[in-house]
Amino acid sequence: MGACSLVVASAVAVPAAGAEGTPGGRCTGHVLPHVPGAARQQADCLDELTTAGTVASGHTDPADFAGLTPEDLPTPSGVPGIQIDGYFPDTSTTNTNHGWNHDAQFVIRLPDRWNGGLVVSGTPANREQYANDRAISDWVLSRGYAFAATDKGNTGPTFYRVGRGPGDAIAEWNTRVTQLTRAAGSVVTQRYHRPPARTLATGMSNGGYLVRWQLENHPELYDGGVDWEGTLWRSDGPNPLTFLPPALRAYPAYAAGGAGAQDAWKAMRKAGYPAGSEFLWPYHHEVYWDLTQRIYREEVDPDFDGATEAGTPYCAPGTPGCDADYDYATRPPAVHRAVGRIALTGRIGKPLITLHGTLDALLPISKDSDVYARMVHRAGRGALLRYYRIEDGTHVDSLVDAYPDKLRPLVPCHRSAFEALERWLTGKARPPADHTVQRPADADPATLLTSCPLD
Repeated sequence: MGACSLVVASAVAVPAAGAEGTPGGRCTGHVLPHVPGAARQQADCLDELTTAGTVASGHTDPADFAGLTPEDLPTPSGVPGIQIDGYFPDTSTTNTNHGWNHDAQFVIRLPDRWNGGLVVSGTPANREQYANDRAISDWVLSRGYAFAATDKGNTGPTFYRVGRGPGDAIAEWNTRVTQLTRAAGSVVTQRYHRPPARTLATGMSNGGYLVRWQLENHPELYDGGVDWEGTLWRSDGPNPLTFLPPALRAYPAYAAGGAGAQDAWKAMRKAGYPAGSEFLWPYHHEVYWDLTQRIYREEVDPDFDGATEAGTPYCAPGTPGCDADYDYATRPPAVHRAVGRIALTGRIGKPLITLHGTLDALLPISKDSDVYARMVHRAGRGALLRYYRIEDGTHVDSLVDAYPDKLRPLVPCHRSAFEALERWLTGKARPPADHTVQRPADADPATLLTSCPLD
């Protein structure tokens, strides 16, 4: 989640629309696109737009995508083009990339060899705009897509400080993705002299939530989307604030063993944490559950702990204002209205493929994507959805490196889903019906890193 200052090498300030690129380098003779509405923008013509080149050239920040993919994930290369970095007007300053100390930062990448498409993404967790570079940007660029990503307008573990009231910070995420989609479409049109033939939304975790929200609220901007374990927000639950507190209460007793361990295990299972994921619980207790509960609860319910900001880390149940005792169902109506501002409905307006790991120990599948799929069907939009439960997938692919015999990465499944969406939209083939994608019994970890057939 942390921010890291980044100095961009050989930055060229983008002149007004129609102005020529500066002499020297690969921008010579280019008409540099103008990003509508941007308060600041700079362009570079690069020999390599993927992380095979941008890490060394300073056109990405590896801290943004650290820990999101398996270490041995292949990196494509050979994608020259233009990268535009910049930001839209904003008043918050959590993002320190480029030394700008300015939020609403974006990156747009325009490959020289363009396939006619545009992919737009918001970041997972509270990360900055380069968070999807390894998992998504590298691969779609190698296929010829233009790519655009936003920091969602606020970043870091104190993102909840942004805005005037509860829910404002998360609501801004949706606004910023919409803003970038419109601006990136204009940039693509300027660069290639025709609008994108298809615009696709995709993202993981909070980025997957953004895909769902965009297809529900702005389907006119997209042709379809791939939702990679998106976060589910519902005003009447389930949502993260309904299943994280039970984990904070029960896990310490489970970990301690003894007479209460079995009852604690049952409480974890009742809260949604899947059987077979127990080996992941210590890591999630240490890294995810406590922090996630406190900062998202602060975003929608800051009054729960009074003047204390984002609770008390790892407090014991019974401690005043302890998030382990948080009971979303009994909180005042104003809290539920705050969640309602960012809630999903299932009323998608364009084709969506959702995938979610069965061993997700941060957003349990039974309390998230299983529920969202039912919401889509109840809303009468089931024909627009394909939902694939990925056996032995978990929330963060880097954990596959620690448990290669127990987990499978989701990144190749995301790519298979993306290709299935392409075929769906072009009328070549309808994706397989909803089902659980089984892990092959004799699966080689190296094969699982590059292959995930959905049928």
